Amino acid sequence: MGFSKDAQLVIIVGAGIVGLALAQALKKENIPFQLYERDQGLDHLAAGWGISINWALEALEKCLPSELFTRVDDVQVDPEQGRQDTGRFLFLDLETLEPLYVIPPSPRKRVSRLGFRKLLAEGLDIRWGKALSSFAPSADGNGIVVQFADGTSAHGAMLIAADGGRSRTRALLLGEAGALQPLPVRFIGVTATLDEEEMAPLRAIDPLLFKGTHPRTNHFLWFSVLSTPETNGTAGSARPHYEAQINLSWPAAAGPEGEVPRTDPERLARMRGAARGFHEVLRRAIERVPDGTVVREIKIADWPPVEWQAGGLVTMLGDAAHPMTMYRGEAANHGLLDASKLTEELKLWHGGSKTRAQALEDFETEMRQRTRQAVLLSRQACLDAHDVANLGPESPLVSKRARVMDPGLKA
Repeated sequence: MGFSKDAQLVIIVGAGIVGLALAQALKKENIPFQLYERDQGLDHLAAGWGISINWALEALEKCLPSELFTRVDDVQVDPEQGRQDTGRFLFLDLETLEPLYVIPPSPRKRVSRLGFRKLLAEGLDIRWGKALSSFAPSADGNGIVVQFADGTSAHGAMLIAADGGRSRTRALLLGEAGALQPLPVRFIGVTATLDEEEMAPLRAIDPLLFKGTHPRTNHFLWFSVLSTPETNGTAGSARPHYEAQINLSWPAAAGPEGEVPRTDPERLARMRGAARGFHEVLRRAIERVPDGTVVREIKIADWPPVEWQAGGLVTMLGDAAHPMTMYRGEAANHGLLDASKLTEELKLWHGGSKTRAQALEDFETEMRQRTRQAVLLSRQACLDAHDVANLGPESPLVSKRARVMDPGLKA
């Protein structure tokens, strides 16, 4: 099957983890693409927190050239711990520090989001500062024209959107039907800097990460190491330190007392107040977060994927296609699997054994079936995390074998 240049060009919008993995996979398969990103560069936004890659490691390996995949270990939040990590995952009673559940171990890599993104970006030509504005079929109907907010445009065979949970592409395709569905949970978090003495009792619980809920207040805590003196460059200095991710969430309540405060000082006070009932080790860690720290809010929402009509010209993957809560840690894993599976379909299209429309339809059919369940399981896990009295071993918060349950919200 013969192609003109534009007739075989894949246009990708979004240079996050999933968009970059897809670009690397297409490059590996010699499928032409152009990659556009609305931000001005990799360092345009804050570094972000960590990502756990576990069951999608095989998919990631398929996407990357071997020389990049072997370096994923180097962007782990603690490479030394990563090499001996058991994969154990504790869910704790935050009042006593007693484990309520020990989630079965599995191979995983806990990576720095920024470090991982920089690794995935190596060797790619990324067109920065390109915010998607609109798209439409080309005049002959055989391709697509993508317009950007700066007045430029791109022409290609298809548009693949990896533009995140608040996807512009999803909004253009589906309108209100593609809107995020808020959950009745509020979430804030900080990046904390701790010295060896401050970090030691936390790493004694688990050297990498843990989570838990307070039995009386239903406040949920997530703790994860973000960097060590060896990875952040402070080893051997006068003040070596660690960085840690400390997140707190709680059930939304009627009235302003249940909402996230507007300012960083008020948010930090909210975290310290919630920690009063926590075990001393956890309480001290939160109380030591200094005044002036930026306290970030994340709006907890999701969207179980539905079908969209795009004439075989547009598809989505990752958070654009199936935004989910972080309470099962699966969003990035599903996104990486999306990238791998979509690449397999595009190889068939590029090789002439499938039409473009069939390749995208086959990808979307599998992706929707797989990720709709994942979104609903993550939703249930989020709700269960804040209702510990009713938390059982079959909850998707603590069980890999959980089934979809009715969370009482519109699916």
